[in-house]
Amino acid sequence: MDFKDYQSLLTDIKARIRNAQTKAALAVNAELIMLYWDIGKTINQLQSEQGWGANVTARLADDIKNELPELKGFSERNLKFMVQFYKEHNSDDVIGK
Repeated sequence: MDFKDYQSLLTDIKARIRNAQTKAALAVNAELIMLYWDIGKTINQLQSEQGWGANVTARLADDIKNELPELKGFSERNLKFMVQFYKEHNSDDVIGK
């Protein structure tokens, strides 16, 4: 294999790696958005159907932190944002469900 063929191979493989990394990141982001929407939907429905107050988000945030301490992003504030996100985008067609 001469140097020119090797450079072409290297360039091609690097492009494929970057493309796969981009696709993986987009898939992860899409999955997280669906998770956040679904959590917001669940909390909102239980608040409406069961009459749960807003304090449920504080308790959930504390319990998630205690039981899954390695996870970030599930604070009381973020759980409230998830409910708000669901309310603003509450059509199942928006998220593809």
